[in-house]
Amino acid sequence: MPPPVTCTPKLDTAAIACFRATVYEHYRRHRRAMPWRETDDPYRILISEVMLQQTQVPRVMGKYGDFLAEFPDVTALAASSLARVLKVWQGLGYNRRAVALHRLARELVDRGGVIPDDPTLLEKLPGIGRATACAIAAFAFNRPVVFIETNIRSVFIHHFSLERDVVADKDLLPLVGATLDRTNPREWYWALMDYGSYLKTMVPNPSRRSLGHRRQSPFEGSNRQLRGRILRHLAIHGSEDAACLGSAVSGEDTAVARAVHELQIEGFVTRWGGRVVLGEGPRA
Repeated sequence: MPPPVTCTPKLDTAAIACFRATVYEHYRRHRRAMPWRETDDPYRILISEVMLQQTQVPRVMGKYGDFLAEFPDVTALAASSLARVLKVWQGLGYNRRAVALHRLARELVDRGGVIPDDPTLLEKLPGIGRATACAIAAFAFNRPVVFIETNIRSVFIHHFSLERDVVADKDLLPLVGATLDRTNPREWYWALMDYGSYLKTMVPNPSRRSLGHRRQSPFEGSNRQLRGRILRHLAIHGSEDAACLGSAVSGEDTAVARAVHELQIEGFVTRWGGRVVLGEGPRA
């Protein structure tokens, strides 16, 4: 069971040492094995962090190796067609991430192919927000940066915010910074994430008290589901007659046309000679 919750956010040296000991002891006994923890290759860590955005670890574990086998480095990813990237990405959902990764790879190659270790520079890349930028800096370069993701948030809400019904990340960040193991931030954040995942199995999910917590809208019957069906169909077939796409994906024609229009604006598909084509379409 988790230790008793601390009711005050005030920290002294002894409290920080006790908190770290609790987290590290759990990590020592229950460290989760993940392939992206077995490397300090910035490219492989960047891929894992983008995949882990809004996606659970088991699903990422099933795709991570396949993606790297197809695109082993940033040069290979940049050289590939978007259609190929989207096809390999299928099964992870939130396909915008695949489009952003493809753009990111091409930007990096244009700049020499080097992934920066500065979160401020990483954050300027397509699809990389502040938390992802800091995670890449911590895990790839062992930089002592301060960030929050869902499991880290759960740990700090559980331990330091018992008496508050709603907790904002801006209130947690000083605690994350104060307790950060700056000698080994990479391992510390792994330990925090593993401990946060464990807490969710033992107590009601503490992150539900986060100011930013939102229940995801139903997937079944949603536009998001329809978009996914369209992209899966195109990933298999490459293209489809626009007039036949609705029946091919079992969707109402108006809804399919609207979804295709959105996907075209966002760069997922191209209209070419009356057909809907995955990615950029044929090149002149």
